[in-house]
Amino acid sequence: MTKAKLYEYRADLLLLTVAIAWGVTFLMVQEAIESTPVYAFLFFRFTLASILMFFIAYKFLKETNIQTVLYGVILGLFLFFAFATQTFGLAYTKSSIVAFITGLNVICVPFLAYFIFKDKVRRNVFIASLIAVFGLYLLTMSGKLTLGTGEFLTLICAFLFALQIIFTGKFSKQVNVYLLVLYQLVTVSVLSLGFSLALDDTTFGIEYDYTFYKAVLVTAIFATVYAFLIQTYMQQFTTATKTAIIFTMEPVSASIYGYFVGGEILTSIQIFGAALIIVATLVSELQFKRKK
Repeated sequence: MTKAKLYEYRADLLLLTVAIAWGVTFLMVQEAIESTPVYAFLFFRFTLASILMFFIAYKFLKETNIQTVLYGVILGLFLFFAFATQTFGLAYTKSSIVAFITGLNVICVPFLAYFIFKDKVRRNVFIASLIAVFGLYLLTMSGKLTLGTGEFLTLICAFLFALQIIFTGKFSKQVNVYLLVLYQLVTVSVLSLGFSLALDDTTFGIEYDYTFYKAVLVTAIFATVYAFLIQTYMQQFTTATKTAIIFTMEPVSASIYGYFVGGEILTSIQIFGAALIIVATLVSELQFKRKK
């Protein structure tokens, strides 16, 4: 096995831990936003994450330049507006439909990567993305799929998440990874504050209870600082399309966690869908040697 391939396997494994972290904290976030406005919660989450990331990136601050800040702001814009369109989409359609359409970024990534950067996608990786979409459909869908306002907003969300994944892979090879993550998180924090002040009923006059503190602390550390630092660093060694496929494990881990901790019920069809996503992740790792 080559050194590059070893790095790729390690990157894929660590990206899998990111998907698991997002899935496990999903229920926690869901409980927190029952009493806390969404953008206010995002502001507290990403502000704490920005502070933590500042101390991690402190020794690299002297390497800051316009290119690094610009790249961080671009990724932050993609990330924040993906959250925003997803949130507004939830106001118009079922959460299961939003979850499925958001997961369609796994199909958007290879096409966008090709049209923007002419990145070629291995056949097995493309097949894996199709399997993952079908698995997502079985795992998340529980309503009729139409093209209304909510669905349209969520399609924009999927498109933005795809762009965030693609450009993270490109930017992470050009500038300091720690600073890139720092400025991305700061951008999301600032935008969250602005949207919260404009759209939420309250930003600071919220109920600061155990549920809130637990959700903010855990998501800031594991689902934000750890997740985006690992994603940004490890995408130097793997492809954007494989990253998107691995990230479809998020709803799988959320479902498993919800089953054991939240008392949620999983049907046989949902279990089969989860199994297909796992199969898709494995298929994306296969290597085929072309016969001479």
